[in-house]
Amino acid sequence: MNATQEKLKAQVEQALIAAFGADFAGVDPILVPASNPKFGDYQANVALSLSKKLGLQPRAIAGAIVERLDVSEICEPPEIAGPGFINLKLKTAYLEAQLNPIQADPRLGVPAAKTPKREIVDFSSPNIAKEMHVGHLRSTIIGDSIARILEFQGHDVLRLNHVGDWGTQFGMLIAYLREVYPDALTTANALDIGDLVSFYRKAKLRFDTDEAFQETARQEVVRLQAGAEDTLHAWRLLCEQSRQEFQIIYELLDIKLTERGESFYNPLLPGVVEDLEKSGLLVENQGAKCVFLEGFTNREGEPLPLIVQKSDGGYNYATTDLASLRYRIQQDRAKRIIYVTDAGQGNHFAQFFQVAHKAGWIPDDVELVHVPFGLVLGENGKRIQTRFGDSVRLRDLLDEAVSRAHSDLRTRLQEEERQESEEFINEVARVVGISAVKYADLSQNRTSNYIFSYDKMLDFKGNTAPYMLYAYARIQGISRKGDINFKELGNNAVLLEHETELALAKYLLQLDEVISSVEQDLLPNRLCEYLYELSKKFNQFYDRNQGVQVLEAQEPQRTSRLVLCDLTARTLKLGLSLLGIQVLERM
Repeated sequence: MNATQEKLKAQVEQALIAAFGADFAGVDPILVPASNPKFGDYQANVALSLSKKLGLQPRAIAGAIVERLDVSEICEPPEIAGPGFINLKLKTAYLEAQLNPIQADPRLGVPAAKTPKREIVDFSSPNIAKEMHVGHLRSTIIGDSIARILEFQGHDVLRLNHVGDWGTQFGMLIAYLREVYPDALTTANALDIGDLVSFYRKAKLRFDTDEAFQETARQEVVRLQAGAEDTLHAWRLLCEQSRQEFQIIYELLDIKLTERGESFYNPLLPGVVEDLEKSGLLVENQGAKCVFLEGFTNREGEPLPLIVQKSDGGYNYATTDLASLRYRIQQDRAKRIIYVTDAGQGNHFAQFFQVAHKAGWIPDDVELVHVPFGLVLGENGKRIQTRFGDSVRLRDLLDEAVSRAHSDLRTRLQEEERQESEEFINEVARVVGISAVKYADLSQNRTSNYIFSYDKMLDFKGNTAPYMLYAYARIQGISRKGDINFKELGNNAVLLEHETELALAKYLLQLDEVISSVEQDLLPNRLCEYLYELSKKFNQFYDRNQGVQVLEAQEPQRTSRLVLCDLTARTLKLGLSLLGIQVLERM
């Protein structure tokens, strides 16, 4: 809730108490933004909810509240509409006064968190010896945006990349490479990542069909866990080679992460099992050590256990996740731990969260959050795949977006008869292409699947990155055309006369509320929706047919409108940066 809404809510609460007594202290005035601008800016619906309790008609209740409601500094005189809605319209002078101080504020009036916390965002999480594919796109982009917003709000954020760098797959791969390509286990970068992935697939096929090879692979896992130097050296080489490939993607996407893989927690796994045994939660089931869970059953309706140590003494993902959770609370001192993974892992998180709570490992002031997301689908409505049925490599997907942006830009330059340098063309294509992919993902409600379409995401119309980038570049064009340095405008009084100026001003003042809601609910699409609506409001303001003159206006309107332009550009730039999107001064 923004500051204006908080003030109005407090005033309506006071009027309610004045009208009907102290018993109504704390009653929610149900103050919400008006559904239709013609009714005002806010609407209090409390009268309807109190009709039965007070034995009065809602309009009579609303009238009694309005008689005692003093919002004269903020609003025009309140109006009662329909069965008892109290409509409130903000005064122009109030809006002007709110805009003036944010001109010199780099945060544009958005307050930092009152109580900053240590927060962990666990995202991306690719597997070593595998290439990042389209399935890693959403976790990487959504996690980065959430981390950026929390950092902007002043929280101490640890961005963790929980990579899969341990376990049976390494024994399998090392055993196979010893036979077919031993140089890869002794020499850095002896294979490129594509060949490594190919060898991994062949090793997996061999593991699934050859019992003798299974045993050889298991022995390599034992050697790895025991610290055998040759196996450890091979493991380090494979990890480093994968890391180099991941970094290419992260640099392309401007993602910063701290890697802390599954191997980091390996020494802590016995302690997890030991402590669960001490707490009396462990039950032996068919040789495995398990914790039985509430609310989870198998197909036969029997209680479903979470296995924390297999019958052969090995550990699994749940054990590692429990160890990492304890470490993050005890050593990292995190107060909120956010896991950004696909919705299909929802049960896994619910299960190990429950075990941790049962074991008493989660203090009252620590919050665990699973941030689930849906699938990326092809235009046929099915999982996006190559023609061979494989997952699309993330690098190929991003390169294709940049290539298409490059082609579109060349076509546009030709149509406009513009000459630009190759450096300009390449940079604009890179920013537009990468931004289009990011924004297309973030603008969806993360809990839903979405259709991946290059044509839609690169369109200059609609809720897309190019539309937003163009709105920003258009404002910078005003600066160039008028030879104006926005930074030198200083603090000038904003005068709101035209209806499009008022609409734009009201939207500019909603930024704090939007960022606060994303900080709490972790839904970046709300910020996307805000930026899209802001861009539309600006275009309506600047459109010559129904908007206003800017450069051609007389003073003081000219400077006032330039301030509105600058505030819009700065809001777009800040909002897009929180989505991990870079702006362009020219397109």
